[in-house]
Amino acid sequence: MDAYEAGPDAGHGRDEPGEAEGPPSDGPQPPPQPPPGSGPPDEGAAAAAAPHLASREAPRPALAALSLPYQIGAALAVAVVAVVACAHLGMVFLHVAPSNTVSKEHARAVDDWIYPEFEQNWKLFAPNPLQQNIAVEVRADVRTADGGARTTGWYDLSALDGKAIDGNLLPSHTQQNELRRAWDFLLASHDAQNRPSGLRGALAERYLRRIVVLRLDREDAAGPGGTIDRVQVRSRSTNVRPPEWSQEQVPEKPTYRVLPWWPVPHDEAPPEAAGPAGTTKADGS
Repeated sequence: MDAYEAGPDAGHGRDEPGEAEGPPSDGPQPPPQPPPGSGPPDEGAAAAAAPHLASREAPRPALAALSLPYQIGAALAVAVVAVVACAHLGMVFLHVAPSNTVSKEHARAVDDWIYPEFEQNWKLFAPNPLQQNIAVEVRADVRTADGGARTTGWYDLSALDGKAIDGNLLPSHTQQNELRRAWDFLLASHDAQNRPSGLRGALAERYLRRIVVLRLDREDAAGPGGTIDRVQVRSRSTNVRPPEWSQEQVPEKPTYRVLPWWPVPHDEAPPEAAGPAGTTKADGS
């Protein structure tokens, strides 16, 4: 009976708790609430960690950690090294650059700085590359065991070097360059008349002479019981033929540069050519 007295709204009495399940409102939704216990970071902890982070991010320079006298000493050392490096680069540049007014005026100072430790065998703005085959040859005057004398034929030392390294996958630098560098050294220290220029020229002659004497001894040029009295060195330059498609014409006849005879001092003779107490096998004197 009470249900009828309640009127038409009485049938919906059970739905009152579910009124929130109606259609959503068109207005803005409130932001989601953070979970419990997740408040803003502790500002005190962040401030305490800041000095440690700053020290790791910006370390103090090592030079600044030194005392003032040590800083001055380190700065002077760096300045001296920089000046020496710049001077060295300048000297090397003048040495390898084409001849000019500066290099001619200071040629003596440049040579004193470069030789022998910093010698360079290349040049800036070089002309045409080498188009010649250069062979170094030597012959000798020999005293035979019976007291006679004879002159050997020419030994092509460059060809012997090439034969020695032919088929060698790992030839030594000495085998490849010793003779060639000795010849280049002599050319650089002698004039067109084969006269030595100063101490370097004399050293170049002695160096090349010792090399060729040892090579002749290796080939047994003196023969059994013979000794080498003097040697003569020459170079044979042969032009490389141009390719077939080239119009260039080059002479095919080799050219020679013949050096004077060099006496072989006793102290430069091969060890097996010298007898006891400074005597020689040739004549026992």
